[in-house]
Formats: sequence, C-alpha cells, structure tokens
Amino acid sequence: MKRFEFHLDISAERYLDYYRGNVQQAIGRSTGGETVQFPASLLKAFITPSGIHGDFVLTCDDQHRGARLQRLGP
Repeated sequence: MKRFEFHLDISAERYLDYYRGNVQQAIGRSTGGETVQFPASLLKAFITPSGIHGDFVLTCDDQHRGARLQRLGP
C-alpha cells in the first residue's frame, strides 16, 4: 500500500472548477517531494465555505488504484 501526505489550500472559488467538472484530476506535492495526482472527486467530502484547507493523506494500492483520501488532524 502506498501513502502520500500533503497540504492543500484550495479556495472555494477555485474549487468551482473541480465541482463543475472542468478539472478532473487534483495535483499536489507530498511531504516526501513526490507529485501526487488523484481524482478531483475525492475532494468533495472536504469542501467548506472557505474551500479545502488542511493536511491530507492519500492511500492506494501498489498499482496506484483504489485511492482513498483522508484529512489529518482536526
């Protein structure tokens, strides 16, 4: 199982591109320096009136399938 930790700061206005389907993939930089790309649909559970902000962990299998996104901390 692979695990990638990263921080996201996406404003509510910017998230509209994801919500409308204009952007299909989200991209971030993990704390280990890797570029992490995952389905933008995984972000829906974390949207707030101010956008999406916080530390997250993405897990997937060794073939990079079955992606799961979780918020770290409060």
